[in-house]
Amino acid sequence: MQSLFQILMLILDVVWFFIIAHVIMSWLINFQVLNMRQQFVAQVWYGLNRVLEPLYGPIRRILPPMGGLDLAPLVALLAIIAIRIVLQNNIALFY
Repeated sequence: MQSLFQILMLILDVVWFFIIAHVIMSWLINFQVLNMRQQFVAQVWYGLNRVLEPLYGPIRRILPPMGGLDLAPLVALLAIIAIRIVLQNNIALFY
């Protein structure tokens, strides 16, 4: 059962990394540091969007419109932190 706990924590870490990379990449694209006409940048961007959209979609439906400000990544990061806290506080159930 400990391996199940470690796998869950690894998945949460990977999702955390993808969200942080997506946020940083969106800033770099909006400030025109990265060019979407470059094939590699476009592939990474579309790949991150395809991976994270199933996570962001339900959150965006719940959140009210903020006028161009997307708070879905912030809510997703807070949810990941909450899930990690719950898992770590209940680690005894995995032994």
